[in-house]
Amino acid sequence: MEYDLFIGDRTFSSWSLRGWLMLHKFNLPFRTHMIGLYGGTMAQDMAPLAPARLVPALRTPEGDVVGESLAIAETLAERHPQSTLWPADPAARVRARWLCAEMTTSFGALRGDCPMQLAHIDADFSPSDAVLADLARIETLWAYAREKATEGPWLFGAYSLADAFYAPVCARITGYALPVSETAAAYCATTLGDPAFQQWRAEGLRTTYDPFPYPPKGRTEPWPV
Repeated sequence: MEYDLFIGDRTFSSWSLRGWLMLHKFNLPFRTHMIGLYGGTMAQDMAPLAPARLVPALRTPEGDVVGESLAIAETLAERHPQSTLWPADPAARVRARWLCAEMTTSFGALRGDCPMQLAHIDADFSPSDAVLADLARIETLWAYAREKATEGPWLFGAYSLADAFYAPVCARITGYALPVSETAAAYCATTLGDPAFQQWRAEGLRTTYDPFPYPPKGRTEPWPV
């Protein structure tokens, strides 16, 4: 029995990336279905999933539709406890849930000024004070996660839902050459170098856009290999 995951354009849909990583990174069986975010068919494509309105949306093998990323995360963790989607350590689980919850409700400046795009680095982008404040908060949360991290490169040592939730943040930091500490930059490099992220990006780049939805501010640089 497989899940059905409904996603938007891979190059731009940060929330879709989160949903896809939740399933792909934990080897859960699923099929992917595209919703036309940039093709003008979103309302039509989402209609069978009502009352879900946004991507990602998940349909369970029993036919139940789950909207909202946190609800998808908790549903999958409850249904697959052996997969350890949340950290195994109870204290780490508390922190991971906090980080994911804050991610879903915060960082409005970063989201608004730096929409996720995986095509290039916008090298001439100049972050506002509000974006810099969001980055400072993100670094605080990442450091808090790492305080109790066991061996491993991820926020809580082993890969968890928290890393899926913050993957698009890493993409924004990289895609707009945002100033962060060496520790944060290293975590972003780990995220972007992960085979799952690279697979997602490669599949997205198969589609080209004219005009590009988020034109750069000036000079661009190639995405890091």
